[in-house]
Amino acid sequence: MLTRRKTIRTTLSAAALAMVTCAPVNGAEVYANFPVTVKGYAGPKTTSVSYSGQIARHVLHDSLKKLISSDLPEDEKYDRLMAFFSGKANGRAIVAPKSQGDFKIKQTTIDALSGGKNLSGKTAKFVVAGMPRGMTGPELVRFWLAKAAASKNGVDLQNGYDYAQLVSKFIIGAVSFNQAVDGYLDEGLAATVKPNDQAYKKGQAYTGKEHVWDEAFGYFGAPAHTLSLTAGDLYHIAKLGKKAKDQKAVMALADHNGDGVVDLKTEMVFGPAYYAAAFDKAATTAGLTSNYSHGIFRAFLDGRKIISAANGEKLSPSQRAALVDLAAQIETAWQTVLAEAVFKYAGSVLKDMSKLQTIVDANGDPKKQFKKYLKHWSELKGFSLALQSGRQDLGDTASKLNRLIGAGPLLLNASQVVDIDRSGNYVRDQGETWAGYMVHMVKVQRLMVDEFGVRVKVNDATSDLTALLKAAGGGANAEND
Repeated sequence: MLTRRKTIRTTLSAAALAMVTCAPVNGAEVYANFPVTVKGYAGPKTTSVSYSGQIARHVLHDSLKKLISSDLPEDEKYDRLMAFFSGKANGRAIVAPKSQGDFKIKQTTIDALSGGKNLSGKTAKFVVAGMPRGMTGPELVRFWLAKAAASKNGVDLQNGYDYAQLVSKFIIGAVSFNQAVDGYLDEGLAATVKPNDQAYKKGQAYTGKEHVWDEAFGYFGAPAHTLSLTAGDLYHIAKLGKKAKDQKAVMALADHNGDGVVDLKTEMVFGPAYYAAAFDKAATTAGLTSNYSHGIFRAFLDGRKIISAANGEKLSPSQRAALVDLAAQIETAWQTVLAEAVFKYAGSVLKDMSKLQTIVDANGDPKKQFKKYLKHWSELKGFSLALQSGRQDLGDTASKLNRLIGAGPLLLNASQVVDIDRSGNYVRDQGETWAGYMVHMVKVQRLMVDEFGVRVKVNDATSDLTALLKAAGGGANAEND
């Protein structure tokens, strides 16, 4: 878990919980064109909406993930990774997302989105207790990036890490989720912080509260016209239409203003919004009801309407209370999306382990399946740490989660990373039994249901626990973790 100093908001409204499964919101309202309400503003801007810095960080994340998987010489690769994680230099070309086929993207450089931005400055500074050595969020990412640069295509087969997945999923939480719910939607909503009757900064076209809310929205990574798109549409836009039957049709859905290109600032789907939509899409396929993507977006849109309606005056107590309630709804749904991801990838790891067991028992070659296992485990671990990166201290829940998953996957020789020495080397020791670790994955899923109420439950294996416990021999670790 992340070592925290904040207290937990102990209760959440019924509305906050209900938004997870309420009926999808249909309509064509967009998160755009809110007027300038700053008193005395005389500049050229005609709208107060601004969150380009957050979009730049989504693109930095996507580019970093792509670079981790590249096959460059170690020193060159490390320098490029650091340029996208902690650098602020001008001239950085976008590595991902880039135009592909019929899906045309407007921007080609980070500067075209926002200059002087990086990820390290916005990565949660708490000590990450889910990994050894007591590193802070930025320290841990730098450590992983150094390891990624020294690994072929960013995959460490010896210790069991797929760094593109591990870093990506952690940043989705430690940057986007953390900045939104532990900053802008928490302290940022205090009456005395960035008040609405003053410009955010002198000369800006937006008030303090307008920009605070916009920045939180930007970290969610949803297109401004989300309410005119289905979960499937959002999913395919995030994939640049590559998984759709008709890429041109996906391009048309993304290109809301019809100018022939997708504007990354307002028309693209990024990490947090992608996963919200992916689980909504999975729910529809399974005949379930889920509304993470539209629910979170609607809460952001409704909050922005409240702020705009204040017309540049201080927010009234009732207006601010309404924003706080909407922020709680956003936090709950967003946190549950991360828990859904932990649930899903615990199931993926379990499936991989079963397949690996079959291959090994048949004296087959496990290499291909082992790489899939490392990919899914790294996604699981990254999301488990992302889940712990919000405003709340998850306490015993985080401790259980970290213990069940461990610091590294169980390897085929039954060893597992248990520590990192002073020189930065991984230390492996005997781990859980294979069957026992499979039990751990099911217990991770049950923990997500019990503590966060996940409902879509992709790759659900919770009904298999009894059989897995029997296969594990009812060992103490399997029973008590």
